[in-house]
Formats: sequence, C-alpha cells, structure tokens
Amino acid sequence: MSMNNSSNVFLDASPSHPNRFQVNVINESHESSAAADGNHDPPLYEETSFVDEAQNRLRISFRPGNQERYDNFLQNGETAKTDASFHAYDSHTNTYYLQTFGHNTMDAVPKIDYYRNTGSISGAKLNRPSLYEIHEQLAKNVAVTPGSADRVANGDGMSGEEQTESKEEDPNAGTVKFGWVKGVLVRCMLNIWGVMLFIRLSWIVGEAGIGLGVIIIALAVTVTGITGLSTSAIATNGYVRGGGAYYLISRSLGPEFGGSIGLIFAFANAVAVAMYVVGFAETVVDLLAESNSMMVDKTNDIRIIGSITVVILLGISVAGMEWEAKAQVILLVILLIAIANFFIGTVIPSNHEKKSRGFFNYQASIFAENFGPSFTEGEGFFSVFAIFFPAATGILAGANISGDLEDPQDAIPRGTMLAILITTVAYIGVAICVGACVVRDATGNVNDTIISGMNCNGSAACGLGYDFSRCLSQKCPYGLMNNFQVMSMVSGFGPLITAGIFSATLSSALASLVSAPKVFQALCKDNIYKALQFFAKGYGKNNEPLRGYILTFIIAMAFILIAELNTIAPIISNFFLASYALINFSCFHASYAKSPGWRPAYGIYNMWVSLFGAILCCGVMFVINWWAAVITYVIEFFLYIYVTYKKPDVNWGSSTQALSYVSALDNALELTTVEDHVKNFRPQCIVLTGGPMTRPALLDITHAFTKNSGLCICCEVFVGPRKECVKEMNSGMAKKQAWLLKNKIKAFYAAVAADCFRDGVRSLLQASGLGRMKPNTMVIGFKKNWRKAPPAEIENYVGIIHDAFDFEIGVVIVRISQGFDISQVLQVQDELEKLEQERLALEAAIKDNECEEGGGGIRGLFKKAGKLNITKQVPKKDSGINTIQSMHVGEFNQRLVEASTQFKKKQGKGTIDVWWLFDDGGLTLLIPYILTLRKKWKDCKLRIYVGGKINRIEEEKIAMAALLSKFRIKFADIHIIGDINIKPNKESWKFFEEMIEPYRLHESCKDLTTAEKLKRETPWKITDSELEAFKEKCYRQVRLNELLQEHSRAANLIVLSLPVARKATISDTLYMAWLEILTKNLPPVLLVRGNHKNVLTFYS
Repeated sequence: MSMNNSSNVFLDASPSHPNRFQVNVINESHESSAAADGNHDPPLYEETSFVDEAQNRLRISFRPGNQERYDNFLQNGETAKTDASFHAYDSHTNTYYLQTFGHNTMDAVPKIDYYRNTGSISGAKLNRPSLYEIHEQLAKNVAVTPGSADRVANGDGMSGEEQTESKEEDPNAGTVKFGWVKGVLVRCMLNIWGVMLFIRLSWIVGEAGIGLGVIIIALAVTVTGITGLSTSAIATNGYVRGGGAYYLISRSLGPEFGGSIGLIFAFANAVAVAMYVVGFAETVVDLLAESNSMMVDKTNDIRIIGSITVVILLGISVAGMEWEAKAQVILLVILLIAIANFFIGTVIPSNHEKKSRGFFNYQASIFAENFGPSFTEGEGFFSVFAIFFPAATGILAGANISGDLEDPQDAIPRGTMLAILITTVAYIGVAICVGACVVRDATGNVNDTIISGMNCNGSAACGLGYDFSRCLSQKCPYGLMNNFQVMSMVSGFGPLITAGIFSATLSSALASLVSAPKVFQALCKDNIYKALQFFAKGYGKNNEPLRGYILTFIIAMAFILIAELNTIAPIISNFFLASYALINFSCFHASYAKSPGWRPAYGIYNMWVSLFGAILCCGVMFVINWWAAVITYVIEFFLYIYVTYKKPDVNWGSSTQALSYVSALDNALELTTVEDHVKNFRPQCIVLTGGPMTRPALLDITHAFTKNSGLCICCEVFVGPRKECVKEMNSGMAKKQAWLLKNKIKAFYAAVAADCFRDGVRSLLQASGLGRMKPNTMVIGFKKNWRKAPPAEIENYVGIIHDAFDFEIGVVIVRISQGFDISQVLQVQDELEKLEQERLALEAAIKDNECEEGGGGIRGLFKKAGKLNITKQVPKKDSGINTIQSMHVGEFNQRLVEASTQFKKKQGKGTIDVWWLFDDGGLTLLIPYILTLRKKWKDCKLRIYVGGKINRIEEEKIAMAALLSKFRIKFADIHIIGDINIKPNKESWKFFEEMIEPYRLHESCKDLTTAEKLKRETPWKITDSELEAFKEKCYRQVRLNELLQEHSRAANLIVLSLPVARKATISDTLYMAWLEILTKNLPPVLLVRGNHKNVLTFYS
C-alpha cells in the first residue's frame, strides 16, 4: 500500500509496538520531482520497491496490521518535519532514520563522532556497534525496541552513560578560539616583520647591495616558502592540536624526532624573545643617546631596558590569549602605518640635513652604485644572510598556537602562505627603495658640499653635490653601512618609524613568548621526557602554561644579558633551520611512505620539493655557522637516542611506522626471490606456549637461540565452542603481544580456534609465517602428566609431532623437572591482587566514614561497601585464602616459580652436553652452538657425545673432532659412547616395565576373539607383539637414561637426539614411555630432531 506525500508525515510507530513502518525516500525535493518528469525514463533493469509515481516524494509501506496504528498515530497529532525542514543530511534530528533503512537494524550510518579520538576536545566519541553485535544472533533476553536501535546506532539517541556525560559542563566552554586572520595571518606578519625590517634591512642592502640583498631575501623565502607548503600539507592531514611544529613533526615522524626537535624549537622561540627585545632596547638606547639621557652605558642600558620590557610582556602573556591577541592587532595597525610612512617618506623631497646623512630620494645613480655588493672586512654573503634569516622565522607563529585556532586545518595553510607572500613583497620593496634612495656612507655634515673647482671621486653623492670621500679613510656615522636608523630618517614622520620598530619588536617578542610555552607544554603533556612533566600543567579556561611562561622568561633574561643582537641571531638561525628541515623531511617522509592515511587536503606540495627544502635547510645551517650547526645536530642526536632508548608509550601512526611496514613488506617480497642456502639457515620456531605468560621457561629457552637471529612465534590453540573461543582469542591478542614487548621478548603471538588441539596446531604449522620467514622448527614442552591424561590427549600430543614431520618441520621437545605451566600460580596472584585492591577500597571507605557521626556513618559504610561488592565477597575470599594458606600453596609452587625463571638467569660456568646420536642435518648441534653465543650461556662449554664402536673409539673421536673443526664449532671435549646397545640393568628395566604396565594389552594371554575386541576398543594400548618387535629400541632408551645419569647429571643443559616413532607402527603410549624414561631425573633436556636437511656446512 502507498500514499502520496503530505505535510503530516509520521515519524515512527510507538516504541512499544513490535513492528515499525517502512519508509523509503524517493525524491528529496519537488524540484527534483519536476526534473524527473521532464527527462526520459531510465532503462528498467529489474523491478524494485523504489519504482513508483515520480511525483510521490515518499512511499510508505505498511506491514500487516499497521494501518490502524497509523490512523491512531495521525489522530494523536504527532507529526514529523515537513518538506520545508527536511533534509537528506539532517543527522541530528529524530527523523534521520527516515533517510536510512526501513527495517530494524543495528548498523550505524557514517558519522564523524565514530572517528574521534577518545580524548577529543571537539566532541564526544561514540562507539558504533561492533561486528560481533551485528553479526551474532540477538540474545533471547534482549528486547529490541522498535526504532530505538536505529536512533542510538545512527547517533540520534544516547545511552545512559552518554546522557550523563552530556550533562557535565563542557570543558571547552568559554575558551578563546581564533580564526585564520587573527590567529595566523596577523601573528605571522607581526613575527616576520620583526626587528630586521627597521634596523637591519638597510645595513643588509648596504653590505650585499640591492641585487644580492634581493637574492638573500629570495633564498630565505625559498626556505620558508617550501617549509610553509610542507607545514600546510601536514596540518591538513588530520586534526591538529596544540604544539605547533612539535605536534606536526612528532605526529608525522614519531616521538623520537618530535621529542628531539620539540625541545630545540621551544628553546629557539625562548631565545627569539631575547633577540626581539634586544632589538627594541637598541632603538630606545639610540633615542636616549640622541637626547644625552644615557643611564649607564650603551650595553648596560640595553640590558636594563630589555629586562623591564620582558617583564611587561610576561604580564601580558600571563593575562591570557585574549589580551595578547588584542595587543597583537593594535601592534599590527601601528606597524602597517609605519611601513606606509616609510614609502611615503621616499617621495617627499629631501632637505639639506637628510642629504648630508645620505638620503637623496630616488636616484638612478644611487640605485646603480648600490646594486652590487660592498662587503666590509669580516662580512660576506652568508654572514649577512645569517643576520637576516631570523626575520623569516616567524612563519610558524600561527601554527605554534594550533590548539587555540578554531579550524587549524584551514587557518594554518591560508594564513601562513598569505603572510609569507605579503611580508616578502614588503621586504623586497623596502630593500629596493632604501637602496635607491640612500648612499652607503655619509658624514652627516651639511657643510660637506662640493664647491666649484673641487675634485669629485665619482660617487653618486659626489654627482649629487656632496663630498663624502673622507668616509673611505675613516668610519662615518651615517649611510646604509653605518646608521641602523636609516628608515626613520627616510620616513615622512620619524617618530612613526620608531613606533613601528617598537611595534615590530614587541609583537615578535610577544608571539615568541607565547609560542615557546605552548610548544613546550605540548611536549611535556606527551610525557616523552618524564622529568619535564611538571611543565605540562595548564591553568584557566584556556589551559595557559604559566609554568612554561616562567621558564621562557628565565631563558630570555639570560640571553638579554648578552645584549648583542649579531651574536644571538646566528644561534636562532640554526635552531629554526633544524626545525624547518625536519618539517620538510616530515612531509617528504609521509609522502614517500605511501601510507593510505596520508591524505592532505592542501594539495599544493611535492615530496621532492620538500626533500630539497630539507637539504637546503641543512646546507644553510653549515654555511651560516658550521660549529653552531654541529652543536645543534649533536644535541638533536643525543635527544633522539635518549627518546629511542626510553621508548615512550605512544602510538601516533607516524610515517616512520608506515615506512617500516613498507620496508618490511619489500624485504619480505625480495626474500622470496632468493633461494634458501644452508649458510643462512637459522632456527625459525613455532612455540606451543599457550598464553606466553603461562609457560615462560619454554619461551625463554626458545628465545635464547632465536633472539636477533631467527623467527619466534608463540602459539595458542583455543579448543571448545567456536563462538566463545573466537571471542576469547580476539580479546586477548593485543594483551599477549604487549606482554611480549613489555618483557623484551622478540617474538610474535599467534592464536587459532579449533575443534581439537591437533587440528589447531596443524593449522598453525601450515599457515604461520610469511614467505621465507616460515617456521622450520616446532618447540613444545614435554607432556609431564601424560600418564594421567585421557588417551585422546596423548594421541593429539604425539599426533602433532607426526604432523610436524609430515610438513618437514623439525621438532624440539623441552623437559624440566618442575614442568612449564604456571597458570595456577598466575591465577592465585590475580586473586591476591583483587583482594588487596578490595582491602584498600574498604580501608578508604572506613576512613571516609570516620568523619561521619552516629548511625549515619555506619549506614554509609555499609552502603559504600555494598557498592564495592565487599560485604558479600570478603568472607568468601578470606575463606578461600585461608584454604590456600592451609594447603601451603605458596610453598608448594615456590619451586615451580623458580623453575619458570631458570633460563632468564646467567648460567655461569658449566657445560651443555650434546648427545648427537643420529644425524638429523645438524640441528641437534646448531642449537647448542647458538646458545653458547648468548650472554647468559657464554660461559658454558660444549661437550659432544656420539655413539661408536668400542674398538674404534680413538679413530671415531678424531673423525668427529675433524668434522666439528670444519664446522668451526668450538668444543671442550668429545666422548665416544661404545656401550649404548648393551642391555640396561634390571632395576632400570623393571621401572620401565612397571611404567608401561597400565597401558599393555596382554593379548597373548587372551583368546583371539577377546584380543581382537580389545584392540578395537583400546587401540592406544601396547600390544605384546609391538613390545617384542621394538624391545631393542626400548632397551636403548632405558640404557641411554643410565648413560645420561652417568655422564651428564651435572650439566647445565642436555641436548639429545629425539627418537622418531614410525607412524602406524609404534603406539602413542609406548612412544611417550620412551620420552619419559629417556629424560627422567635429569637437568633440563632438549630432545631435538631436525628435518634431515643440512643446516650446517663447511663450505665457504
């Protein structure tokens, strides 16, 4: 059934109804409906529920029995939004589900809140339904309210927890956020138009000339422009938080690079405060000198004025970002007026006084004379560039307060690049104008005019009627080369230039004073340097780093005391260039890694241009000041090593991780093209540990011969109902891999869910690894409880050994006297930890209630205890612990705990006894050799035991020694055992017979029918015929144990050739009996059997 759209379109059925209507959107507006009428009908591929009259905007289909509900719904007067307020992307209203699906679904539609970080400051993170929730059947006791699932899943509703959170006060309420103009453009322009514009640019033009001066500006802009493009690309590749350059570098290259450059960059900004304040103080001191009002002397006056100024700036900064921003706008207005005043002054006709100081308005002769360089002694192109470059370092002033921007992704690229453009035009304009108006040297004496008959030296000033020739022999006070206040002289109104100098220097100092603490605070918040956590704390609604302000103030004061601008500038240049180099390299690295997550919205960048910018920055560092560059890199390298060593617990999805993946993938693929060679063989082990923490000793001994040389995969098989097993497996994967990392075990964790243990191991043996990095050895613990285990478990255990041999995988069985499984100990520890937590919680509750009076306190205590689930649990837990204590479980498991850590300890001087009885390709010899290379085992010597004939012991010993020498394996001794095949003594054989007695069939004592029946019912039992057929082998295993007891009882480790049971010939219980008697009452034993392919060679 369908009906035409009307203004009274219902929203939903009542939540109490078990069904709901189907609502399908056909058109979103009447305009689209009209357009559809005018077009040709599209081809009909198949009939669907969406085919209907074009003029119907909605078609509402009812399920059986819903017509009456709909009538009641309309009579109740509940209507949804009309067409005028209905929008296809209206995801914040209760009609949003009309745009999605008509059926009751838990699936969530795309929504930004699902992609936020947990601690996002821009909105709460919502959790979409998990794959498990939408894939598994709904539990029978879960009632799905019609429509509610859609509203919650689609973000229209909130859970109880979310509602509680929504009631809390927004922590960002009242914070000051800036747009791209006030937050980035203004700050960058003010910081770039700093002290250099007014009191050094004229000197730079005088030294380098107009031509090289423009080249110096262009070179600086090339560095900053490329860096600006790289910054824009990184800033638009995801949400940017506070921290500026540090945040961009650390999130791109990782904490190692970010942490090292973060400190340098914050320090550079702190020193920049001193540089700009000294520039301001120089101007004030010059004014004092003109009026003969000096306080002490020039240097000390600069220190006094600079100190007072930085205190005032600190007060403005501490007052908050809002006041600082207002001050910046006022300073920018003053600065623009001052720059305009200079350009106006260049066209105002010069008077005699200004001419005597070298200003003649625009003159072609002056432009030509000043176009080329005229470096004074000790100066050159790069020394002048080093002085100018700090003028370009303000490009990150906006990015440094990224946490205070409304939309950093839009503001940083737009504001930064526009600021670079505007300031570059201004710098070049000022350089050309001042170079075309003012001569390099002038006396300032109005009487130095040319009188008729005097000889002219041919200079531009001489042609304009002034004789400044004595400046060639003595230093003159005026001109581009000598007077730092040239712009004030040229301008239309000198005090405005002074105001501009004050504005430029103070605004730049203020911006740096704000930037340094913000960057430093972001660095400290990430807790990369534990000792700096003190400075992470913020105050007020804007989270102001007051402690960082104080630290920046102290650093700035220290450098202000230097009071020499030319000394400070090169230091700043190197620190900022190092930061710029890493920003450019970050952009290149992220592009080169080709991570799918690298999707910058700002597309005007190129990875190779960014790399060129990084190289250019590094080159300029050494050209400016090579020793300062070396110091910068040494500090950066030291910090990098420190952070790498500390390994901060952060994961930012850096491009370093992406490139590591790409490199690993490329290397793995390249490895597949190379054939295996015996010289490169290394044990690549699959270790059946279960959870790695439950059998640490098994993992430790395997890790001892795989660490840094081979693959190690800890494997666990979950057996049971598939649904529960998969859930348990998925929930523990990350935790168990993290345990390996925490314990510095270089291994992977893998798990499978299977119907039985053997099937799971078989899957792991076939599917584990990648390419050439596939396991070639399986390591398992000896099944100590095999005599108490069901026959099926024994069959599975022996079966996995057969499976490994079928797949041509070597086998190592490890046995220690106490066994490997410490899961019970871990369980008791967990219980004790829970009890301790509950005890502390109870003590806290009692302490809180001590302050309360009368019965209310007691009632409050029980109320809190009930909330903590203590009232009921404590007696039960205490009784459990008492039971444990009565059984002396701690004492009982002490030896097990000690045994579980025995391979973590240094073994000391001793021996590793290698019983190389059967040639398996050399694995039995290679594993103990690798162990002796390890730090914990290096003091152990190899003793080799091999079987031989009694009458050829010396010959075989010499032959074995020659073989080991060719293998270049050092050994302490070689023993030839000639009496392996003699019968064991009666006591040993009797013990073996008693051990296998419960598993014998004794069919020879029964009639044929009964015997056949028993064979069918108990195929795992040992038959008399089997025992008779393999009696010699049984003798050998028992005899070997006697020899092992005799020769290797005191060894640190025994490595022994593993006997192989022929399939379908030797029963599982007989094989387990062989392994039992072979390794009984011995030190730790490794039973090793390779895949009979060479793993040793004596060829080069």
